[in-house]
Amino acid sequence: MKKAKSKLDFFEKIAQKATKFSGTTYAFIIALLVIIIWIVTGPIFDFSDTWQLVINTGTTIITFLMVFLIQRTQNKDSKALHLKLNELIASLKGPSNRLVDIENLTEKELEILHKYYAHLADLAKKEQDLSASHSIEEALHSHKGKYK
Repeated sequence: MKKAKSKLDFFEKIAQKATKFSGTTYAFIIALLVIIIWIVTGPIFDFSDTWQLVINTGTTIITFLMVFLIQRTQNKDSKALHLKLNELIASLKGPSNRLVDIENLTEKELEILHKYYAHLADLAKKEQDLSASHSIEEALHSHKGKYK
């Protein structure tokens, strides 16, 4: 079990370093140099099919690997952001704790919540006070009183 964990740690470190490096100016310069070298060698290889296949294969492999690195980074950033927001929601008195684990809701449940907050936004637009905040029930009660 320990060997499997150390292998995962090893691959995680490699992925972190590759992700960090891929966003640097040096990585861009290296990629640009590869393209320039490929273009310059075109006449040497008579712009052959093999010459074109080399760049196509190389860029396909790099793109394939980068998709996974980008998704890994996106997942990690998303999880960190959710945890930060959960901490804020949990630590404040006003916000509902019902939203702490919102990322695990189904699409249908998220759509219901979206409609709820869209309705709240519509009610808030009718308010004169920009700092007013309500639940739907409070906002409806407030508006019913205004209509009378």
